[in-house]
Amino acid sequence: MQKLTSQAEWIARAQEVLPAGGFGNFDPGIIISHGKGSRVWDEDGNEYIDYLIGSGPMLLGHGHPEVMEAVLEQLPKGMTFFANNTKGIELAEAIVDAVPCCEQVRFVTSGGEADMYAIRLARAYTGRDKIIKFEGGYHGMSAEAQMSLAPERQVNFPLAVPDSAGIPRAVADQMLIAPFNDLAAVEALLGEHHDIAAIIVEPLQRIIPAIPGYLQGLRELCDKHYVLLVFDEIVTGFRLAYGGAQERYGVTPDICTLGKIIGGGFPLAAVGASAEIMQHFDKKLAGAGNWLMQLGTLSGNPVAAVAGLKTMEILRCEGTYERLRKIGRSLQDIQSDALTNAGIPHQICGDETLFDIYFTANKCRDFRSAKHDRPEQNVRYNETMRDHGILKSPAKLYSSLAITSADLERTKAAVNQAVTSILGG
Repeated sequence: MQKLTSQAEWIARAQEVLPAGGFGNFDPGIIISHGKGSRVWDEDGNEYIDYLIGSGPMLLGHGHPEVMEAVLEQLPKGMTFFANNTKGIELAEAIVDAVPCCEQVRFVTSGGEADMYAIRLARAYTGRDKIIKFEGGYHGMSAEAQMSLAPERQVNFPLAVPDSAGIPRAVADQMLIAPFNDLAAVEALLGEHHDIAAIIVEPLQRIIPAIPGYLQGLRELCDKHYVLLVFDEIVTGFRLAYGGAQERYGVTPDICTLGKIIGGGFPLAAVGASAEIMQHFDKKLAGAGNWLMQLGTLSGNPVAAVAGLKTMEILRCEGTYERLRKIGRSLQDIQSDALTNAGIPHQICGDETLFDIYFTANKCRDFRSAKHDRPEQNVRYNETMRDHGILKSPAKLYSSLAITSADLERTKAAVNQAVTSILGG
């Protein structure tokens, strides 16, 4: 087959065989050829500093030599078995050692799958059906998760709004939607509904931080009402700290989900909880009526397991998270200083390890307040950044350990161009 050298040709080819010309993830107008360290290149040879990093898993950067060595050592031994393997067991041990709520884990392939099973596990354990979810919270692609993720119309809480076609109305009836960072709203729901199995929450909702005391308050309310607290740590796990948000914020949920970083760039995720809760995955202990069936062709595959193990080993090195946060603070300061000096209202929203800019003077507290006053500024800013060699999501910037001082200087130059573009618009 003749090699296609033009990105435009690849885009045209994708449009023939892929709905909307893409995989459903990032902008289909760019075709990534390869990555190394902090950089990626598109099919036209354009080079970018990568702040997308695969939507989070490439915390060490692309092609980290130690991770590559571990993967290449495993490949000739076998890629997947649909059976227990030593590397998967070792990874489970490492996760249990690191994450406070985990006494046992069950592997799956994707974060969305993990969140689906976490909800099902909470229902199996409590014998109740309803779930409290926060407006704007992202928990994968299951029917429950697609309730009020990004509703285009505002409705009164706790009504759930489906964000996708094909979801039965009955699913919405089992979901209660609350505003993030509002303990009073959660307390009211718990007082009114006595069939709630769990509250599922991102400890850092997309990029919106929990206000001081909020996560602790959720923990206390769950304890008071005998409801399970589920932390979706697909993004925050091993990013905010080695022990994830649970370590960072000092709050331990009943169940958590993990993904992205634990697979070292390969498909792998997990559900974790106490042995008592996790026994629902064991038919002998739970009994046929309480057994939660779960299986997956690639769950716990050894290639992802060795990549995750090596990534976690590197993350345990002294000073790693201090360095990651220093990089993130530099990226925040570069952007905030340029926008402030230009007199452009903005908010830096998130954690040093994961954040972005809202072009607004208002504090971003929940889904409804986290908005751009002038969305066109965000579009122009991100388009100009990409034109000057910066690859990021339009709503999120991931810092990584691969970022160098030269990358920061190049980012600063691109930010200055983006600010100038806004002023000129």
